[in-house]
This record gives sequence, structure tokens and C-alpha cells, in this order.
Amino acid sequence: MNFNLRYFFSILATLLIISQFSYAQKRESSKKKEEQSKAQLLEAESFFTEGMKFYMMEDYDKAVEFYEKALAIVPDNSGILYALSNNYQKLKDENKAILYAEKAFQLNNENEAYGELLADLYVRKQKYDAAARVYQNLIALNPSKSEFYVAQAAVYIFDNHFDEALKAYSRAEKIIGINEEITRQKQMVLVKIGKVDEAIKEGEKLILSDPEEIDYNIDQAELLMSNKRNDQAIPYLEKILKMNPENAQAHIMLAQLYQEKGEIDKCNRELELAFADASLDATTKARILIGYMNMAKDEKSKQTAFNLVKVLIKANPQDPKSHAIYGDLLFQKGDEKSARDEYVKAARLDKSINEVWGNIINIDFKLRQIDSAIVHSEEAIEVFPNQSAFWYLNGSAYYQKRNHNKAAESLEEARRLTPTNSELYQHINALLGDTYNSLSKYQKSDEAYEAALKADPNNDHVLNNYSYFLSLRKDKLELAAEMGARLVEKHPDNGTYLDTYAWVLYVMKDYNKARIYLERAVVQNKSNSGTIVEHYGDVLFQLGEKEKAVEQWKKAKTIGTTSTLIDKKIAEMKLIE
Repeated sequence: MNFNLRYFFSILATLLIISQFSYAQKRESSKKKEEQSKAQLLEAESFFTEGMKFYMMEDYDKAVEFYEKALAIVPDNSGILYALSNNYQKLKDENKAILYAEKAFQLNNENEAYGELLADLYVRKQKYDAAARVYQNLIALNPSKSEFYVAQAAVYIFDNHFDEALKAYSRAEKIIGINEEITRQKQMVLVKIGKVDEAIKEGEKLILSDPEEIDYNIDQAELLMSNKRNDQAIPYLEKILKMNPENAQAHIMLAQLYQEKGEIDKCNRELELAFADASLDATTKARILIGYMNMAKDEKSKQTAFNLVKVLIKANPQDPKSHAIYGDLLFQKGDEKSARDEYVKAARLDKSINEVWGNIINIDFKLRQIDSAIVHSEEAIEVFPNQSAFWYLNGSAYYQKRNHNKAAESLEEARRLTPTNSELYQHINALLGDTYNSLSKYQKSDEAYEAALKADPNNDHVLNNYSYFLSLRKDKLELAAEMGARLVEKHPDNGTYLDTYAWVLYVMKDYNKARIYLERAVVQNKSNSGTIVEHYGDVLFQLGEKEKAVEQWKKAKTIGTTSTLIDKKIAEMKLIE
């Protein structure tokens, strides 16, 4: 059983109920026509005690059973009613909780605990008027208790009765004087209803109550800045720095103000002063740097960011966020290898930063270091076994290494973990189609491609690969032709797509039409694809232009990336099936 403070106080409240049980019964029994016997009272008290025991054991259903038995004997006992309300609250039955709280409060409306419970239940059910009336009743009985005014003000805010809330806060202030929490609440309400000047005046009153309190001046400056009154904020920040020249927060806020004014040198200077504050922890400095990086546009600001993060890493070499930020800066600079090194350091210090692993693996791919991508994605999977993106990256890496069985395993796990309506789901199915085709598992390949196209019928990668692989298998050629036609209609100048469609037509023995698209493909690719040129030669041969076909095959061999049959075609001057 978890024993936290909130639960402890609820137990105390229950103990208070039992301590008042006999008193409450004596007080309320005079209203009844027949007085309960002493034996009955003892029995009721026994039931109540048993109920309280189960309540403390958090067996609320059992507690209700005994409380109800006690209530059957003394039906007008407010203490039992209050206990039942508390119990039903624990059982999440707020309607019954309200019913019993109302009865308890009707019987004894001077009991603050009953009233506060009832008001809280009303608020949960959004019965704000009723809650406000309960607090008004409690205020009438205890007009000098400021807590009731504050609680009533909160109810008024929930109900969008902002003027009434401000009045309640002012009444509380008359009792306890200027109070930081009340001032904050009043300012929040005033800003919400557009009375910014009055909110600022409230902040001034708080500062006057303790002029040396730095936090009050900081908060006032923040209020002014958040309402676009930057020039008014500067004197408060300067005042803070006179009291405490090393106050990092004031330097940071001034840096923001100077940055917005375009005074970059002053901005950078304030940041450097903030970072000189040894009391400012590394996490806060890292957070400041992240914000600064987002606003650093000129080279001088970017260099300042570099210098600051180097200072931060030197002072806190074991802080993962510092290395991650340095990695971001290096990546922005284009130094991807060094950026990855910093990200790896961050990941070694704290493996739980999801974004860092993603950055590491993506840079592995950009650097074409696929073995590293496999290692790093598997490390990420150990930490985040339910993150489909890492399984997808791992599968992609294995696919590039031509380890198609491992690729399929990882991609299947990625698909299992990915919502079917997500873009990633499409990418996974597209790559699974390629992978299963490489494994000659054509049914699974087709199913994966179909799933990708169901989500996005215009997926270029799938339309191209699916149609081309079908042509190689000489299967579903009508479907392959339909997909190829759709692809070249979208991309009439893409040599690869033109070649794919042409080859489908070639397999369908529509050589004249295939020739048209292959000639366009050769032009678009500027004869830089050996495959396309070889295909063009094959079509020419089928059309009876043997010499031209051999000429194209020779050209294809010079370019490279041809079929393994190219030499034999040239030597025998004919197509080799």
C-alpha cells in the first residue's frame, strides 16, 4: 500500500470523524422522536470503526458495507455521511459522493471539512454556482478565514466570472495583506480580461511590499516582456543587476530583449555574463543555449553559441545535453562526422534521449556507414524496444547490406508497432515489398506493395519497383502497365520511370511503344545509365534493327551497370534470353 501525504491526511480526517462520533450523535439525537439505545449506538460505532479500518486498507467496497450498516442505525449522523462521501469519491462514484456530502453539510453546515469536500465535488462536476454558494456559506461563518475567499475565487475563475474572482482575492488581501500567490492569480485574471495596466500595478504593489526581493522584479519584467512592453522591462532588469550583478536570469532576459532589438553584440555579451554564473546549473544553461540557437542567425551569434557550448562542456563534461547541443551546432555547420561523435557521447552518458539516437543513425546513413547504422540502431532498440522508427532504420540498414532475412525481421516488427494510418507505415510496406522480392517471396512482396498503395496510390517508389518487378516475373502485366503509365504521366521527364514503363511494354511485346519511351529515357538520362541504353538496344533488336542494337549494347557496356549477358549479346550479335 502506497502511503503518501495525501492519503495520510485523509486518514486523519477519518479519525476526526470517529472522535466526534459520540458528540455528533448526542447533538443530533435530540431532533429525533425516539432516542437510540446505548447498545445501538455502540453497535453503530463498532460498524463505523470497522468501515474505517477497511478504508485505511483501501478496500473501499468493504468499507461502504460497514458504513452503511452504521448509517442504518443512526441515519442522521453527519460523520458517517461524510465518511461515505469520501469513500464513494475513492470509488470514482461522484454522484453518490455528492449525495452523501450534501446530506452531511445540511445536517452540520458549520463543519468546514464537510463544506470543502462538497465544494470540491461540485467543482469536479462543473457545478460552479453550487460550489461558490458553499464557500459563501463557509465565509459567512468564518469571515476572517482567507483560504475560503481564495478557494471561492478559483471557482469563479473556472466559471469565467472574473470580476467576482478579483473581488474575492481583494477580500482575502484585506485579511492577510499583500500576498505573492494572490497577486499572481490576480495578474493572471487581469491579463486574461485585457487589463494589462492593472496587472502591472498589482506587480508594483508586490514589489513595494518587499523592494529587495529579486524574484518580484524578475516576474514584473517577465510580465512586461510577455505583453510586448520590452522598454518598460529593462529598468527592472537593470535594478536586479545592481542588487546582484551575477544574476543569470536577468542577463538572459536582457539578452532576449537586445536580440529582439537587433543589438547582437549586447545580446551576446549578456549571454556570456549569464554563463559566467557558476550557480547556474548545466541543465538550465543547456536550455538557454537551445533557445539561443533558434534565434542565432548571423555568423557572430553562431560563433558565440559555439564558444558557450564549449565552455559548458569543459565545465560539465558528463552532461549529455551539452554534447547533444554541440552536435546540433556541428550538424548545422555541416560537420556531420563530428556532430555524430558528439551525439554518441551524449547517448553514452544518457541512453534515454530518443532524438539523439535518431540523429546518430540518420548521420550513419548520410555518411554511408551502414555497419555503424546497424550497430547504433540495435543499441537504440535495446533502450526503446517499442519505437517502430528504430526497427525501420535497422531494417533499412540490413536491406542495404543485402541481409534480406534480417531486414524482413526488423521491418515486420516495425510494421507491427506502427499505426496503419501513419506515413511511416507506408515506408515500411514499401521497403518490405523490396525485401520480400529479393527473397523471392513474391506473394508477401505484392501484399506489402498493395498495402503501401492503399495508403498512398501515388507512391512513386512503389509504383516504380512494383511494376518493374512484375515485368521481370512476367506476372500481372496489365497491373504493371497501369502503374507504369500512371508514373510517367506524373513524371514525364524522369528517365528511370520512363525505362520502367518501357520495359513493361517490352515484356508485353509492344515494342514500338516501348521504343518511344526508351528513346525519351535515353535523352532524359543523357545516356548515363547502362541499363536504359541496354534496354534500348534490346528493343531495337526486336524491331529488326540489329546493327543499331549492337551499337547500343556496346555503348551500354562502356557506361557500365548492365546485365551479365551484355558481353554475350555483343559477341553473338543477338538477344540472349
